[in-house]
Amino acid sequence: MSDPKNVISQIRKATRRKFTAEEKIRIVLEALRGEIPISDICRRESIAVSMYYKWSKEFLEAGKNGLTKETLRDATSDEVKKLKYENQQLKESLAEAILEVQRYKKSLGM
Repeated sequence: MSDPKNVISQIRKATRRKFTAEEKIRIVLEALRGEIPISDICRRESIAVSMYYKWSKEFLEAGKNGLTKETLRDATSDEVKKLKYENQQLKESLAEAILEVQRYKKSLGM
């Protein structure tokens, strides 16, 4: 039989609300406007105040990085592999075209 504490934690995880990036941005921006107290926004959205501050910190750090050009491109390994393969194919095509031109020039006696 399952441990009752495990069952409870599994239920909490399954029913936990997951916020989209757009929802997080909306909440953070609304609080940054200062028209409504942060505690009221958190209560209305059913989030802990510490969660709001975590999102706010991440939001501001991302903005800072964007303005200072310190952002790194988030290329997935699949994207990198695809681009490397495409690059290799282009190089091979170019090499073949160069060889063909050289053969054509030799046939013309150039």
